[in-house]
Amino acid sequence: MQNSFQKRLQLLKERQHRLLVQPNEPAAETNGIYVRYKNPVLTASHAPLAWRYDFNEATNPFLMERFGINATLNAGAMKYKGKYILVARVEGLDRKSFFAVAESDNGIDNFTFWDRPIVMPETTVPDTNIYDMRLVQHEDGWIYGLFCTERKDPAAQPGDESSAIAQCGIARTKNLVDWERLADLKTPSAQQRNVVLHPEFVDGQYAFYTRPQDSFIEAGKGGGIGFGLAKDITNAVVEKEAVIEPRIYHTISEMKNGQGPAPLKTIHGWLHLAHGVRNTAAGLRYVLYMFMTDLADITKVTYKPGGYFIAPEGAERVGDVSNVVFSNGWIADEDGTVFIYYASSDTRMHVAISSIDRLVDYVMNTPEDGLTSAASVQTINAIIENNKRAMNPTREAAL
Repeated sequence: MQNSFQKRLQLLKERQHRLLVQPNEPAAETNGIYVRYKNPVLTASHAPLAWRYDFNEATNPFLMERFGINATLNAGAMKYKGKYILVARVEGLDRKSFFAVAESDNGIDNFTFWDRPIVMPETTVPDTNIYDMRLVQHEDGWIYGLFCTERKDPAAQPGDESSAIAQCGIARTKNLVDWERLADLKTPSAQQRNVVLHPEFVDGQYAFYTRPQDSFIEAGKGGGIGFGLAKDITNAVVEKEAVIEPRIYHTISEMKNGQGPAPLKTIHGWLHLAHGVRNTAAGLRYVLYMFMTDLADITKVTYKPGGYFIAPEGAERVGDVSNVVFSNGWIADEDGTVFIYYASSDTRMHVAISSIDRLVDYVMNTPEDGLTSAASVQTINAIIENNKRAMNPTREAAL
């Protein structure tokens, strides 16, 4: 007869198994650009039981959770050996984040974490917290992980236990298990977040999308998404940092903006996914938006649709940091399908499905933000007039 320990263990295993094999279904399509899926693809409950529970009845007779998981969020993404891979930020109840690999056969459900989290080497100055990895398969043959490394500000006043310095950590791997830690990126900016490595060399150098900011939270004089080149990835130094996608007053990115994952190359240009932040009476609101840069000059923005691309909806609005969506990972399949992985409210991971053709159409043919109320009305009226011509071609020809 099973004792209470064995019964509880069996119950935990059955409950997690049901979660891991639960099929995902598309939600109702709304805008023609992408289709959200109903269920999150990763949650705290997806974390392996072996990470959280001591299964030895002698040392854990009540089968208590010994290491709690608070959230799974902000995952880098790539295709690896035929599997859809997410390198998620996993946050424990202790507020510390670490990286862990989860894989799926189809990219929309049945994501399962690998047995162990990533052991990320440290630099000579140990990280207090690491998070939000961008995965990049670079043309030099390495898989790079660029992430935020956070350390307490050594200049903080006595009693100040919140001031911190954020910089870009860099590591590389060939198998997603064994990682080589490189020196943190050096730039002219006081702090850095949301740094992304371009997947190709530019003028024979490594190209970085940056997000310069004056302090840990506030962008300050940091003007938006920056860009810079470094000759050596093992000790990367960006000497000149230029803003290529600025923040703009009274838009979705008036407070902050930052590059999401590495851009996708198309025949029309590089597709970029980014996040924008504005302030509201309820606090900061994070949304996703898109733009395109030129193939020959990747610092030149050629198209930028007005407004947001994805914003939190329904249950996505609620979590540790509510009213937030954030993405640092997407995957483009050979058939043109694009899997967009995004976190909601710093709590869980979701997927939306689109295609290269749809995203290119959206970016190139959606009107830009006119930046005033009058311009918005003009845009709507132009669409109305175009619809009239489309619905009454004979009348228009007669006129």
